[in-house]
This record gives sequence, structure tokens and C-alpha cells, in this order.
Amino acid sequence: MKNEVSAVLLNTAEVKALQKEVGRDSLMGNTIATIKKDVDAFMTLGYDVPGHGEAGGYEHNRHKQNYNFMNLAGRLYLVTKEEKYARFVAELLTIYADKYLQFDFHIQKNTNPTGRLFHQILNEHMWLMYSSLAYSCVKGFMSLTERNHVESNLFLPMLDMFTVKYGHDFDRIHNHGMWAVAAVGICGLAIDKREYLEMAVFGLDNFNAGKKEMGECGFLAQISKLFAPSGYYMEGPYYHRFAIRPLCVFAEVLHRHMPELDIYNFKDKVIGNTVQTLLATAYPNGEFPALNDSSHTMGITDMGVQVAVSLYSKHYGLDDNLLGMAKIQNQVWMHACGLELSRAFEKAQNERPDDIGLPFFPSVELNEGPAGHNGAQGFIRMQDETKDVFQLVMNYGQHGMDHGHFDTLGISYFNRGQEVLREYGFCRWVNVEPKFGGRYLDENKSYARQTIAHNAVTIDEKCQNNFSIDEADTVHGLPHFFKVEDAKVNGMSAFANDHYQDFDMQRSVFMLKLDELEAPLLLDLYRLTAEDNKTHQFDYSHQYQGQIVRTNFDYQAHQELDTLGDNFGYQHLWNVASGEVKGSALVSWLQNNTYYTWLGTSSNNDGEVIFTRTGANDPSFNLRSEPAFILRAKGQSSLFASVLETHGYFNEEFEQSVNARGQVQDVRVIAHNEVGSVIQIETQQSVVTFMVSNQLAATDTTVHQISVDDKTYQWNGFYSLEVQVK
Repeated sequence: MKNEVSAVLLNTAEVKALQKEVGRDSLMGNTIATIKKDVDAFMTLGYDVPGHGEAGGYEHNRHKQNYNFMNLAGRLYLVTKEEKYARFVAELLTIYADKYLQFDFHIQKNTNPTGRLFHQILNEHMWLMYSSLAYSCVKGFMSLTERNHVESNLFLPMLDMFTVKYGHDFDRIHNHGMWAVAAVGICGLAIDKREYLEMAVFGLDNFNAGKKEMGECGFLAQISKLFAPSGYYMEGPYYHRFAIRPLCVFAEVLHRHMPELDIYNFKDKVIGNTVQTLLATAYPNGEFPALNDSSHTMGITDMGVQVAVSLYSKHYGLDDNLLGMAKIQNQVWMHACGLELSRAFEKAQNERPDDIGLPFFPSVELNEGPAGHNGAQGFIRMQDETKDVFQLVMNYGQHGMDHGHFDTLGISYFNRGQEVLREYGFCRWVNVEPKFGGRYLDENKSYARQTIAHNAVTIDEKCQNNFSIDEADTVHGLPHFFKVEDAKVNGMSAFANDHYQDFDMQRSVFMLKLDELEAPLLLDLYRLTAEDNKTHQFDYSHQYQGQIVRTNFDYQAHQELDTLGDNFGYQHLWNVASGEVKGSALVSWLQNNTYYTWLGTSSNNDGEVIFTRTGANDPSFNLRSEPAFILRAKGQSSLFASVLETHGYFNEEFEQSVNARGQVQDVRVIAHNEVGSVIQIETQQSVVTFMVSNQLAATDTTVHQISVDDKTYQWNGFYSLEVQVK
């Protein structure tokens, strides 16, 4: 190895510091040991550069493994000085260079452009980024002939394909575009062709015009347009963790090779903001809420998040939440940034071994849009007496491009280590090749992205924005208030007045701490107002998991199942059971060891509860079989008011059940109009009156007044809580 390291992401001093961690019982030492074990095991398999295969199949996964392990082996070569790692990278790249131009473009067509290795060019971008990083670590080990062969027959053809043949995809403002610019910029540096770095940073148009400034495309445009000032990524947490890795890796490259950009301070430190924001969206168990197209299994242990946490520690500072994240991840980025975090964690462990707990991020409202004016996402967290974290999420932002769902004002709710009111997420079996190659299934559009699939209100059995992306991209939610200062009441409210034609919608959700209840009570007020004089159908849907324990109304289980409707997701729902209700309806269920009791009503009084299950019109069994219940009301307008109580304990092993019925007995709508809404909640010990503002222009000092019969309700500000003991 040469005396001076020329790797794109590491210099000589940093490599020497990493070398000192080999064999140590530190986060970095253990990371290196784990990676070394994994790479050694993969190298015993021998080389294989297969041809085309379907998404998720052997060929796809082998190409993916090849670039992952080359990336790791390149850095292992620098850190361990063992030439076997350099030889592995050099020989595998040589085989790719022998074969690459012999491959035609992929035979399996996709909605995205095809590559020579993968069914979509996105995966080829990923291959190039990782392989270029590996090459930069070992090129000093390779002969000039070997380097020329790899660069001429592999890297240069790829760069030409990405920036010329697929230039439109390279310039796309999207997570695909993020991977494209990172791959091209890093490869350009690795093969000493800096012009590709400038294309990646400033965009093709500006590069061709000789402008070294942010244009409509390129990396600077990507992080300006995709991320709000709050740092929120418009496609949601699942795609945020996917986009965060090329963002962070390329940012570190630019920090070293284009210091004049001052990239870590760009756009008011948007890179630091977006790392913090990604972490702040996670549930207490570390998983990300399934906002937009998402799985239910992605969380903070993802490698991209590990890179982000390490990078943030180096460039923006450390706190106990980041140390808590490192504790959960139990690994760091094998890089100088990761070493910074590893040393800080080791120091904290030595000084206060019992004080590094799990991370607890505060409640936060994250604005959306490039300027922060396209609504927001609200995340409210509250703890009970046992320190269990309750998390309430509401979406009142923008659509989220082609991975967006149409459930503006949808919510999800988490406590006791589980999602209680669930988001369906995407309809896709990732890398399960018999399921359409692991790609998005048709049911993703026909069900998973429809409004009825989420915890929201569906009007007249239609989807918000008529399931039109063009329509959805032109509107967004309107934040009303976000209040989390009060220890007893935390809440948020927003309007969505353009998502159903001729309808105004407002949702206000709260967590209330009432003395007689063992856990915070979820209060949900969903108001709908039509501009016409017609009668409409409102379906207030709740996606849950578990088994029904009891109801307060009679229902009929349907022996012969039929679908709930014909379109907009209803065609996939079996009508399992239904019953008429007068006043408030109660549905209670058991999920694992916890009881949940929902009490809901509408201002229309009479209604119907419908129990559903997914699976209708699903001949290939693509949908997960999941239950839901719907409170249906009809009228020109409606206020749905409901509470969800978390209570009790059940242990099947010891046949033990405690507090299975809960304390809440009733919920009633007293009044609602353009000024505000008044509802009452009755528990075994008290009557709670809650009043909330329905005026978009209201402030903390606005006086509200509503008269009902001979009684006047008056309050100042956005809401008021009154508790009267029985």
C-alpha cells in the first residue's frame, strides 16, 4: 500500500486512527470485527457475476451483495492492511469490466429505465456508488493496466449511460436522483474526472452552461427541494432512510473535495436538520411510522441511519439521544465520523455506565415543502406513570410525489410497544420474486394508497383527490395549532379544505391525562362540512390489530360475505359484520397484553358500525388480511367524536386479566359550528367537557363562545378542558 491514502472518503490520518480500533472492545472495534467476519465469509463463496434475473431473485441479490461487500472490503484493506481484501475488490471489478458491455439492457422491463445489471437504473446507481468507493480504496494496489481496463470498460460506460442516455433520470428531483448524483460524483472523483463531480453537484444544464452554482437539478437542488426547512423528507420516513445514505455519503465527499460549498451549513444546515428529523419520526421501539409507501419493519438500525447518526455526531454535535441511538444500533459507520461517535459512547459508558438510556425525542411539528409552507406532519409524545411512551402521528402535509398516499388528516397511534391504530403501509413483498418480482403490486394503488385503507374519514366511498397525483400535488393541509406545553393536554389540529371537492375537513387530536385513568386518553374530533345541501355518506375508519372483546351494540355477523363497495379500495374489503347504533358506539379489543376501548359517536346521532377485513377481490393473496371497523354516518355535515382508552393487562400464560373494561363510559357531541366544537366525555368518576376552536385564524387569545339551549360555553385560545367530579 502507498504511504498516502487516496480514498475518496478517508485520508491517511483517519485510516491510522481506525487501525488503532482493530481488536478493541469498542463500538468501532466491534463494528470492524463484525464486518471482517461477514466479508471473510462472503469471500469464501468465490466470484460470481451473473447475468439478468428478476427483481429479488438470485442474480439481483448477488449483484447487490457484490457491491456491498466490495465497499466494505475496500475499507477493510485500508484498516487491516490485509491484501486479500484489495485483491478481492480488484479481481471482482475486473470480472465486471470483462462482462459489463457484453450484457444487453435488462430483459425485465419496469416503470423505471433498465440497466445492464438490474431491472431498474436505480439499482445500477447504487452499484456504482458503492463500487466506486471500493475502487478508490484499492486503486493504489492495482496495476495501471488493471485500472485502465476497469475505468474504460466499466465506470466510463456507466457514467455515460447515467448522464447521457438517462440524463432525465439523473436530473430527477427524487430519491432516485439522489442516488444518481451521488454515484456519478463519487465515481468521477475515484477515476480522477472531476467534471462528473461538478455535473452531480450543479446539474447537467448548469454544468453544460459553465455555471458553478445551484441549478434546477443536481445535488444542491435535490437537498433544497426534497427537504423542508424542518428537514422532513416529502416521501415520508421509509424513503427518507433510503435517501439519507447517498445524501450523507455524498455530503461527506463534498466536505472533503468541495469545501467552498460549506455543505454542512447549506440551506440553514438542512443536512443536520434532516438527520434529526428522521430520528424524531421514529416510534419508541425504533421503527418508522408507515407514512406513504412504507413497510412496517424499517427502523433506526438501517445502515443508512447508522451512517447518518455517525455523520451528525461528527459535524453537528452529540447528545444523549444520539448516544441512545448508538446503543440500539450497536454499530457505527466504519469511517472517521463513526469513530467520533464510538469514542464519545465509550467515554460516556466509562463515566456514567447506567445513564445511557433509550432515546426520547420530544413532540415536534415538522413543516413540509421547500419553504416550509406546505402543511406539516405532527408527532406528539406523552409518557404514562410507568414511563411508557405514547406516540400520536397526524399527517396534514403534502402528497409525497409518486409514493404518496391520499390520507391527509390520517393518524396512527402507538403505545405499550405496539402500533394500536395502524397504518397499512405499502402493498409490496420486497424481494419476494414470485410476488411480481418484489415490486409494488397492483393492489398498492387499488387499496393501500386509498383513503379507506387509513385511519381517516372517507366521503361517499371515494378517495381524496379522486386518487389523482396531479390533483394531490397541488394541495396540502393547513396547520391550525400544535400545543404540547401543558402536562395534562397535548394536541394538534389541522384543516384539509381542498382534498374532497366542495368539502371542508378539520381534525383535532389530543392526548389527555385524567387522574382516574391509568394511561393518556386519545381524543379525536373529525369535522366535515359540505358546501351543498345534499346528504353524504361519511365512513370514519379505524385499522386495528387484535381480537374484539366486547361492544355495546348488537351486530350481525354475515355468513355470506360481500364486498363493502366497488371502487376506491372498498372492493377489497369484506363486510364481515355490521350493526346499527344510537348514541355512542363502543368497540373493545385485546392486542397482545393490553386492552383498548374505543367509544365514538357523530353529531348525526344514529349510525352504523361495520366490521371489515381485507382480502376481497385478491386472487393472488397479495393483501395482508387485516381487520378494521368503520363508524358510518350520513348527513350534510358531521362531527365525529371518539376516545380511545388504553387499560388493563392480560397474561394468557398465567390466566390473569386486570381492568378489562376500562373507565370511560360515554362520549357526546354537545355542539359544533364554525366557531368551535364542544364534546363531553363521561368516566366512572367525572364528566369532562372539552372545547376546541374551529377557526383557522384563531390565536392563543381568541375568545370563543357557543350557546346551546340555555347554556353558553366560552373559552380563550385554541381549546379548553374542564373536569367535573361526579
